[in-house]
Amino acid sequence: MMAMLPFPNMSPEIFSITLFGMTFALRWYALAYIVGIVLGWRMVVRAVNRPDLWAHGKPVMTKTQVEDFLFWVILGVILGGRLGYVFFYQASYYLSHPLQILRIWEGGMSFHGGAIGVILAGVYYTSRHKISKFSTGDMVCLGLAPGLFLGRIANFINAELWGRPTDLPWGVAFPTVAAQNCPDVIGICARHPSQLYEALLEGLILGSLLVYLAWRRGALKQEGLIGGTFLAGYGIARFLVEFVRQPDAQFISTGNPLGLALHIGGYGLTMGQLLCLPMIAVGVYLVLRTRRLA
Repeated sequence: MMAMLPFPNMSPEIFSITLFGMTFALRWYALAYIVGIVLGWRMVVRAVNRPDLWAHGKPVMTKTQVEDFLFWVILGVILGGRLGYVFFYQASYYLSHPLQILRIWEGGMSFHGGAIGVILAGVYYTSRHKISKFSTGDMVCLGLAPGLFLGRIANFINAELWGRPTDLPWGVAFPTVAAQNCPDVIGICARHPSQLYEALLEGLILGSLLVYLAWRRGALKQEGLIGGTFLAGYGIARFLVEFVRQPDAQFISTGNPLGLALHIGGYGLTMGQLLCLPMIAVGVYLVLRTRRLA
């Protein structure tokens, strides 16, 4: 018998209530967003309350400005994340069913789209208030890890975004019909818990590195270093996990069983990997830029 881990019996809903014939539910995914934003905000506030962490002893923003900027960050995450998912992954479907774009509670958010949304929000806010864009990017990236970690844990609880089939002993038997649709597997299909891989790499390890650099190595004094490290680190981590992550169904076909968005002769890259390449490039550029300016 192949060794595997059973999926924990957890409902995606924490609780639900019915009012006036309509059911409202609090889901782990929504809670992950809420708690992740709050924890990230507290981390950033703690950083701006430490002038010694910043160049010339002057934080990029005041606590009041951070709270004002938070609104734009949340707006960028929600709008960018949703529109990124719509146009990067299922453009044809949503263009044919535009009202479905508004049904965010049914799932479908793109990290890369959310990142673009936050960048646009940051450019708008910093231009309006004449604040350093690079230091603002450092500040935002410093607070992203809690949300990434909790968001991936919520993906696992939702039994979504699982990995490819595996015979490794930590493979997880996800209970959904789609997850058990493994043509080459006889019996129960175990898959890579790619959500947990991402939680570990993108959330815990990368987040710990950024905190260490900011609080112990004075990285916030070098504009762009934290932001560049985050972009390159996230891009590399996601690029690697994509090798064992199940691609979106719309990319899979008879001639393309691996779901590669760009491929020649059976070799290529997934959509997630393609979106990570510019992140890695920009991240490496920012890190090298700080070294030149040091």
